[in-house]
Amino acid sequence: MGGVASREQLRMSYLRWALICVPLILLLGFLSGRSVPAGDNSLWYQSLSKPALTPPGWVFPVAWSLLYIMQGFALAAILNARGASLRRLAIGLFAAQFGLNLAWTPVFFGAHRIDLALITLVLMLLLAIATTVVFSRIRPRAAWLMVPYMVWISFAGVLTWRIGQSNPDAQTLVPSARTSQVIG
Repeated sequence: MGGVASREQLRMSYLRWALICVPLILLLGFLSGRSVPAGDNSLWYQSLSKPALTPPGWVFPVAWSLLYIMQGFALAAILNARGASLRRLAIGLFAAQFGLNLAWTPVFFGAHRIDLALITLVLMLLLAIATTVVFSRIRPRAAWLMVPYMVWISFAGVLTWRIGQSNPDAQTLVPSARTSQVIG
């Protein structure tokens, strides 16, 4: 019974992958974001001088949620492409860029290392571009789902760079999340 799958079977297989990938990516993104005080919950971030193009605080969780959902659907499409010769490479590239994505919040908000956060974003963007190129050779729609993510991390890179320029002493402004203070 090893025939070609029907269109309906392929669609159901994709939906099963999406039911795994979308919640998993959202959960991992949420956990990364909650691993340290971030955004408006971070005294350190509140004390930074930020460029005028910084969006209001509520924009970030909304944008990241939408981007994680899109990435989940993109990854599901690639996972569903069982016979694709580039599938393993695509999954590896996706995992690498997503790992950097998850590392960015603890680096920026936890360690207060704007310089390392910027390097992380640049590497993340390069890997996201490579991921998107490989995705396009397997499932073009999956590649298109990655485009808003690349635009957003480019914007995040500009913000991070501008924040770093405006706050050369950022690492010392407020104790990092890794520091405990005992007042006696």
